[in-house]
Amino acid sequence: MIDMHTHSNASDGSFSPSELLEEAMNRGLYAFALTDHDTLSGLDELDRAAAGKGYSRAVPGVELSVQIEDHSIHVCGLFVDRSSAGLRDTLEWTRERRDARNAKIIRKFNELGYDIRMEDILNVAKGESVGRPHMAKILVSKGYFKNIQDVFDKLLKKGESAYVERELPSPEKAVSAIRDAGGIAIWAHPFARRNMDRRKFRETLSYMKGVGLQGIEAYYSTYDRPTQDYLLQVAREEGMLVSGGSDFHGDNMEGVSMGNGMGGLKVPDRVFDELFEAKKN
Repeated sequence: MIDMHTHSNASDGSFSPSELLEEAMNRGLYAFALTDHDTLSGLDELDRAAAGKGYSRAVPGVELSVQIEDHSIHVCGLFVDRSSAGLRDTLEWTRERRDARNAKIIRKFNELGYDIRMEDILNVAKGESVGRPHMAKILVSKGYFKNIQDVFDKLLKKGESAYVERELPSPEKAVSAIRDAGGIAIWAHPFARRNMDRRKFRETLSYMKGVGLQGIEAYYSTYDRPTQDYLLQVAREEGMLVSGGSDFHGDNMEGVSMGNGMGGLKVPDRVFDELFEAKKN
């Protein structure tokens, strides 16, 4: 099996890129992709580790959030060329705005009485993409909350007291950056959002196809079989590529294993083969 959606400590995962490779090999994965949020900084380490182990199907990727009207969705770029100036510029623009948001969240935490500083976050984060999961981890370590999800539920999710809206790139900007870098643009976990029903999904998919989206993440950790089958059917109807992955974050996302998701995830090898063939063409 394969896993086309994983995260390292270059963004908000707990495993290093080298450790992700070890995990993939231990689990016998045919292929996997590193898709860190807003950064390519883990890819060099992954390349070196894969070359040293003779593992030839470690896919360079990235994950971007984009804004569509009143909601955001995630887009994974697979097989991206990290030397692409356009992609690098887009990621830098995104990280600058993420950093500005982080500063505002820290101020809110302090106003609410939580002892947390930017230096704490930078000490926890191993890469250049710093975000809310790092803050949540610190608050748990200081005994304010029992786990990361608890922090999000009580402070950091939309509508809660420490939430700050984030400025995101447009779908056009993100998809263009991925495709200009030779990558394949995939809508990640479309039904992970609680308010994404099938009507809204179809409307969003139509719009995203119009800006160059190429595929859908039809296999995902939290999907039930009917959801998976529906997405596979839509992909066939729309002539789109299919991808799938666990969204593995190591210790930072409880209950999700690389390759297996929450226990029932099985992304067939042929998904990688079809994506690789599309990349070549």
